[in-house]
Amino acid sequence: MDTYQTLADPSYGEFKDRGSKFQAYAFPFDDENELAEHLKEIKKLHPKARHHCYAYRIGMDKTVYRANDDGEPSGTAGKPILGQLDSFEVTNTLIIVIRYFGGTLLGASGLINAYRNAAAEALKEADIIEKTIKDIYRLTFDYALMSDVMNSLKKLNFEILKQDFTDIGNIDIAINQSEVTNSLLKLKARIGKLHLEEVEETTRISGLEINYLSTR
Repeated sequence: MDTYQTLADPSYGEFKDRGSKFQAYAFPFDDENELAEHLKEIKKLHPKARHHCYAYRIGMDKTVYRANDDGEPSGTAGKPILGQLDSFEVTNTLIIVIRYFGGTLLGASGLINAYRNAAAEALKEADIIEKTIKDIYRLTFDYALMSDVMNSLKKLNFEILKQDFTDIGNIDIAINQSEVTNSLLKLKARIGKLHLEEVEETTRISGLEINYLSTR
């Protein structure tokens, strides 16, 4: 499978228990380097909150994740938030839950329940969408191939992300990850005016370079 569920846009939810207020902010999130900026944004909104706990999960294999209790008793905040990401079957998602203390201690079970419910409320309010994992490739080519490249991309319905024409042509394309091998073989065959049976993964077309850039 090369599809996954994530959020279309940020969403918000909250939960209250015995005077304490838990506010949850959920974000589409596919780059761990963006974490500091999201935390900064939430802390600016809630400078008096006692805790800014969070969890995120990235990727299809679910191996990239983090859960942080931010001073709450170990396992009472980050893990319950992470658990809701898994319950709603979303990835590439970050949830930050802030807490305003209401004067009554909730105990470990109360905190787990509160952080879990706040995260769940944010996800209930979210627009959860299905996305397809795509590999991004860059075509670099001589201008003599311009017509063949453009016609081939159009005929084969490739998704064009970016075009840059200076002293040489550069086009970035997105391909469903499960279709990469077959799609690139077809592209080479069309541009090189070859039969598909004549083309292999190692086949080079004069004046054309195809390089993998990233996965999204």
